[in-house]
Amino acid sequence: MKTFDAVVSAPGFSLGIRCNEDEITGIEFLEPRGEIAPQSLLAKEAVRQLRAWLKDSQHRFSLPLAPQGTPFQRKVWTAIAAIPPGKTKQYGEIAEKIGTGPRAVGNACGANPYPVVVPCHRVVAANQGLGGFARQRGGFLLDVKRWLLAHEGS
Repeated sequence: MKTFDAVVSAPGFSLGIRCNEDEITGIEFLEPRGEIAPQSLLAKEAVRQLRAWLKDSQHRFSLPLAPQGTPFQRKVWTAIAAIPPGKTKQYGEIAEKIGTGPRAVGNACGANPYPVVVPCHRVVAANQGLGGFARQRGGFLLDVKRWLLAHEGS
């Protein structure tokens, strides 16, 4: 079983937070579950910022994120992080901007270790459909994506 340094409850899902002393090492969408109190000062700050975002979707995160991913993935995540709350971009728009294909952008989105903070939910399909989410094409995680977009007014 995966252990988390904190778990935050959200409407219909939870967020598991992992960190070391200096950086957030991962955030994961979870089926709804009980909260876990932060186990460190950084986990406490992550919980504070996630709760602030749950109350106000305009909240801007300022968490130290551990460098992860390939150079290509980091390029995609940087492009995603630039999408403002309440707005969406299509996989193809991001692909064109960084000189790749939409499927590669989708794969990088699915590998995002910091959902919500790096808002991959703001990337949608060409027909304004949801597309996938966290490497899923339906079910629980797609419901989470719908909620995230509605929360931000997209």
